[in-house]
Amino acid sequence: MDSPTTPRSTTTPDILTFLTTWQFNAVGVTAIGVAGLMYLAGILTLARRGEHWRIAPTLGFYLLGLGSFAVVEFGFLGVYSAELRFAFTTRIALLLFAVPALLATGKPVSLAREALTGAPLAALEAVLNSRVVGIMGNAVFGPVFALVAFSIFLTPVAGTIRESPFAQDAIAIVVPMVGLIMVLPLTELVVARTTLFIAAEFMLAFVELVLDAIPGILLRLNETILDHAGPITTAVPAWFPSPLRDQQLSGDLLWFIAEIADIPILILLFVRWSKHDRKEAKQVDELSDDEMDALTQAHLKSFGPGRD
Repeated sequence: MDSPTTPRSTTTPDILTFLTTWQFNAVGVTAIGVAGLMYLAGILTLARRGEHWRIAPTLGFYLLGLGSFAVVEFGFLGVYSAELRFAFTTRIALLLFAVPALLATGKPVSLAREALTGAPLAALEAVLNSRVVGIMGNAVFGPVFALVAFSIFLTPVAGTIRESPFAQDAIAIVVPMVGLIMVLPLTELVVARTTLFIAAEFMLAFVELVLDAIPGILLRLNETILDHAGPITTAVPAWFPSPLRDQQLSGDLLWFIAEIADIPILILLFVRWSKHDRKEAKQVDELSDDEMDALTQAHLKSFGPGRD
């Protein structure tokens, strides 16, 4: 389905095109403004009490977090999200994984907990302890959600979303919010887990490391256009890829991002597992001889009578 006005090629945009393509996006500017002001309000609240918020997370939130969001939304991926499949899928993948992870370096939950008091703090804790956050905040949900969400790229629904201006604007808000709900419990440990549950998460995360690659592989290897989107009828740059090449690039990038995104989750699980193990070991070390003996006897009795 080539454009009737410009020959389509199998090339890709050069690095200069990628770096110099920018646009103004009102939704993106609003999102950055609201998030930046809320974070600043927390810092100023602490300052009025004579407390200081650390500079490292502040720089992480503004430069890495909001900065990466701006690059995605205002740069090449945001400009061509409606026209190019690989820009569309890469934009969503980065907004779901990379941007929330970089925003999390700013420790926004910790800042909110320190800045808020009274009813607002109670409301925040209620949200953090809610069932929704509990489900979305474990390491199993993220990869499973990504597998389901990325599978949409294999259907005509992807073409409908890509061509909808309303959906394009909604992506800039909804996708990073979902990503934050998945990332923040892992990075700031707002959800407590048992050792057994963490071990199960760890093993399932390894399985999902393979499963997450499936949508990208299918996009890359399929010889038909899966989203059934219509042809571009306006003039396009000479480097624009053909629809099939566009889909193949989408699969390559989606496959790569999905695999890379699982690595930080595995690292975070390992760190959380180590901290939990050290905490349990410390609790055992603090037991008296009598308490340790009672614990040992209770453990032995759990095997039942007549067992060694």
